[in-house]
Amino acid sequence: MSTKSIYLAVAVAGAVVPYVFFTSFISSEGLDLPAFVSALFANGAAGGFSADLLISSFVFWLWSFHDARQFRVPNWWLMPVINLVIGLSASLPLYLYLRHDRAALASRLSA
Repeated sequence: MSTKSIYLAVAVAGAVVPYVFFTSFISSEGLDLPAFVSALFANGAAGGFSADLLISSFVFWLWSFHDARQFRVPNWWLMPVINLVIGLSASLPLYLYLRHDRAALASRLSA
């Protein structure tokens, strides 16, 4: 299996797995955004993971924005949308999938 295929498979898994948890939350709490945000910081462990994910997402947006311009990666604007709607576990591997061929070409041309 190629690296590019692995990125795509991980992006799919990164979309499905969080939705198992989101679906469980929505079935018990409904579409209650304040309750969702409160649950993100319900205790120290959850708050630590949530803060880490928020910071990592912000860094990913900055890096991928500049990287997408450098490598002319198409559809970069989808990454923040997917990151907000699904999560970093889907947007990061999807971005790596989209940039794979362009980065490989740039690497061969500079060698």
